[in-house]
Amino acid sequence: MPYSRHSMDRIEEMTLFAVLAEHTSFAAVARHVGLSTATVTRAIASLEKRLGVLLVVRTTRNMRLTEAGQRFAVDCRRLLADLNEVENAAAGLHALPGGLLTVTAPQMFGALHVTPVLTRFLSQYPGVEIRAILVDRVVSMVDEGIDVAVRIGALPDSSLTAIPVGTLRRMVCATPAYLAEHGVPRHPDELRQHSTISTSAAERPPHWAFRIDGQDYAVDVGSRLSLTSFQAAIHAAVQHWGLTQVPHYQIREHLRSGKLACVLEAFEIVPEPVHVVYSEGRRGSSKVRSFVDFCVGALRRDLQGGPDLPRGH
Repeated sequence: MPYSRHSMDRIEEMTLFAVLAEHTSFAAVARHVGLSTATVTRAIASLEKRLGVLLVVRTTRNMRLTEAGQRFAVDCRRLLADLNEVENAAAGLHALPGGLLTVTAPQMFGALHVTPVLTRFLSQYPGVEIRAILVDRVVSMVDEGIDVAVRIGALPDSSLTAIPVGTLRRMVCATPAYLAEHGVPRHPDELRQHSTISTSAAERPPHWAFRIDGQDYAVDVGSRLSLTSFQAAIHAAVQHWGLTQVPHYQIREHLRSGKLACVLEAFEIVPEPVHVVYSEGRRGSSKVRSFVDFCVGALRRDLQGGPDLPRGH
């Protein structure tokens, strides 16, 4: 199929816009690419007209990207890096992974477990840049240009490829000092007689989830203290205030050091799965392929240590 001039123009426009995202004025972009300011201005106006969206807010002295412009710039950089990679492969060049890699993960899990993977990957591959979106919501991989996601919990059916890397327990814990003073609960129902710290984004504290004889079992523990942050709940527990139920990876170091102790292990819910997720179409990119392999290996090693082991170990 012959290439049209329009196809070439789109690549040129994307290249120009990727440069634009790194500067604060059209004049600076024009100097960088060796074109006139008027040519750059016309090219961006033409791009905005074709896309039907405002990409740049212009002022008398400088310019800034709109939210849509920022997303488009990220996509342009990634697509241009992929194009360069395709050309290198066609030329028989087996270059190291390079370009922008966009990753998402839950906020606290991302901070504790994924960020060390990112820094090690960057150290190994100097040509890669990483943009990490660490948020406690499921980010649309297509809408936000995500290459790889680390997801906790059951996955909805989709066209994405998901590789299991481990499981995460949800534990009830308190300090040894609190348990020594108030006693160790032997059954979830006994939590109503204890000081408890719940975590909830809703107005009403949630019921704590357990399993008894293979059946789901919920307990309204009647917490006097309810917080919207796991970290805040853990801090209150460390201060000997009471018991809290949190994902175990957030208290792993406290368990190892003996600051916190786990109770009611026999009643824990089924551990939640952790997956590394990517679009099969992105597997052709060496940066995605390399990162997926690197991330899967690192998380499997990480999640098999310490309290990640099955109960009884």
